[in-house]
Amino acid sequence: MGRQHEVCQGRCLDAKIALVVQDANVVIRCENEEERPAVRSVNLAAFGEVDEADLVDRLHHEGVVLLSLVAEVGRQIVGHILFSRMWIDTANGSISAAALAPMAVLPGHQRQGVGGWLIRSGLDSLRDRGERIVIVLGHPDYYSRFGFSTEKVRALESPFPPHAFMAAELSVNALGGICGKVRYPIAFGL
Repeated sequence: MGRQHEVCQGRCLDAKIALVVQDANVVIRCENEEERPAVRSVNLAAFGEVDEADLVDRLHHEGVVLLSLVAEVGRQIVGHILFSRMWIDTANGSISAAALAPMAVLPGHQRQGVGGWLIRSGLDSLRDRGERIVIVLGHPDYYSRFGFSTEKVRALESPFPPHAFMAAELSVNALGGICGKVRYPIAFGL
């Protein structure tokens, strides 16, 4: 499609680095703390229930948020993605990973690429920070476009159905030889 985009480095909440991506009229940037009510509204509208919006609040309260990005169109927040710290407990100790959850786009802005920009920007930012593994529960046809695979998590024990439990490696062979059980933050209630 020939879309042009600009990637800049900027400061995020708690001095975290994140990407700002401008694509046509979409800007992807770090969430500001004062925008949490708008982020909550996006999650409520996208999911039609409070579970994901409450999860975002609990993850912030627990202090495990690695990255929280928003998508803006015309200065209106239309999308949100959150990555939090999680672990893979192995026989040799715990390995850090990032959980992608939730990702939400307002219904009127879905199927326009906003979710894809949020995911790509988040993965790029996490890779730049040295994160190696991102785990998601979602639709395989959608998330496979961004490098997520059910094959990569076959040796991991999780409470989720295997067809929807996936991982992306942000560095080559990051999950190679890793066997263990995933451990999510308390906020997930697992």
